[in-house]
Amino acid sequence: MIRLFVGHDPREAVAFNVFAHSVITRASEPVAITPLALNTLQGLYTEEHTDGSNAFIYSRFLVPYLCGFDGWAIFADGDMLCQEDIAELWAHRDESCAVQVAMHHYKTAESTKYLGSPNEDYPRKNWSSVILWNCGHPMNRILTPEFVAKQTGAYLHRFSWLVGEDIKHLNLLWNWLAIEYPYMTKVKPCIVHYTLGTPCFDGYNRRDYAEEWYLELADMLGVPQEAGGEKNIDWLTDLWLNTEGD
Repeated sequence: MIRLFVGHDPREAVAFNVFAHSVITRASEPVAITPLALNTLQGLYTEEHTDGSNAFIYSRFLVPYLCGFDGWAIFADGDMLCQEDIAELWAHRDESCAVQVAMHHYKTAESTKYLGSPNEDYPRKNWSSVILWNCGHPMNRILTPEFVAKQTGAYLHRFSWLVGEDIKHLNLLWNWLAIEYPYMTKVKPCIVHYTLGTPCFDGYNRRDYAEEWYLELADMLGVPQEAGGEKNIDWLTDLWLNTEGD
């Protein structure tokens, strides 16, 4: 059983559901998808941090605890689209390390992102947006709710409780940053990450990989494509926004 924890923010609940649909329809093995929603963590974890652009910015570090510090799990942000079999990511599990992540090294293309949130550069930015967790690794046992609640974002998102050999690299295709990275025509990213803004938000509905996201939304809703089956970004965005053009 593949255990997949997905960040859930009520402001973009549609993004969570589109991502879950994209995982399920391509998976070749059973997947247990758990939304990391703060309301489900009442009595277990109280979010006291005041920074961050989404509701699951800190709860992702509770995954080993939620798994009883046993076995493996995947965490993924909710603003993603899975285009390959999640079992292929699961197959990369390496018992010699505590986490496996895509080690991004980039300068952001834009200073703001969805809903006007600031988009700042910092070390190991976006490393924590897809995590293959070795929940039973001794170094991860420090991640109790009490510990996570008192740590800074810089400490947690940089995996500062780990040493170098505890972190291993995943191919960037498992966390391809839309807009920040080029749109690829010859290679299909395994997971597209709409880190600047999911296409459900105004201003991102015609950016890179928006058409792929809207096609997934249409498939999830059981809505047939336009006559002839042609991909049409105007029709797809109207499906969601119920507008004519912009």
